[in-house]
Order: sequence, then C-alpha cells, then structure tokens
Amino acid sequence: MDRAQKEAVVAELGQIFTDSGVVVVAHYEGLSVAEMTDFRLRMKTAGGSVRVAKNKLAKIALKGTPGESMGSLLTGMTVLAYSEDPVAAAKTVDAFAKDNKKLVVLGGAMGATPLDEAGVKAVAAMPSREELIASIVACLGAPAGQLVSAIGAPAANIAGILSTLEEREAA
Repeated sequence: MDRAQKEAVVAELGQIFTDSGVVVVAHYEGLSVAEMTDFRLRMKTAGGSVRVAKNKLAKIALKGTPGESMGSLLTGMTVLAYSEDPVAAAKTVDAFAKDNKKLVVLGGAMGATPLDEAGVKAVAAMPSREELIASIVACLGAPAGQLVSAIGAPAANIAGILSTLEEREAA
C-alpha cells in the first residue's frame, strides 16, 4: 500500500468516525470467510457496515474526532462495525456475538461517549429509531381511538336495545 492509498484509507476512516452514530470495535480472529460474509450481510440488512482496517491507520484517522478515546481498543485483529442509527450496529454485533463466540466485542464509541463491552450491550438493549417512532405514533393515536370508541358507544348501545326490543316483539 503506497502513501496515497494510506491517505485515502485514513480519510475514509475519518469520515466513518465522524458521521457514524455508533462505532463498535471487536476482535474477529478465527472467523471463517463464510462467517464474516454472514456478519457483513447482517450489518448491511440492519443499515450498517463493517470495515477491517489497519489499526495504525485507524488510530491516525481517530485523531481529532469525537471517538478518539477508543484508540486504545485498536489492538490485534479488529473489525469496525458502524451505522448512522446509534442502535443498529450495536444490536447486530451483540446478536452476532451471541451466535458466534469467535467475535469478541471490545467496546466502541457513540459520538464522544466511549463504550466498553457492557456499554455496547446497553446500547444494543435500547429500542431502535423505528421502534421509538412506532411507540410515539401509538401514544399519539391512542387518545383518538378512545375518543372514536366513546363517541360510537352510545350508538352501539341504542342499536343493542332496539334489537332486543325487536326480538321481544317477535316472540
């Protein structure tokens, strides 16, 4: 790799560190190509990405970024999992690590907040952006649904009384 390629990798990694909602660092030693492909596919499905880079270049790219504190995690065979959604990458990495013990979560960063292994698990336990939006919409829609059922209840009661009266007269 010549100097220009290294500069391009550092620029790309710097962009990843500044734009991502969360970056998770893990050891992937022992993962087969098929397992790594499965991991990449899961991340892509969740809206994230996986990047393997030289630790030295990643540390250079971390300088001056909010997640600079995670430079100490970059030792050995590391993989970076990241996503714009602050929860998606952590959830996917945590789920994959439960299925495959060869992927060992070291930590990461959520913006300027450093995360250790427990921090990544805590972020993975949080609801995703879509789940939060769905719960807010449900909360906003619940009063309207109750109002509609309250307005419709007297009409339903009257209809029930009339049908009961009709049945009595028919009998």
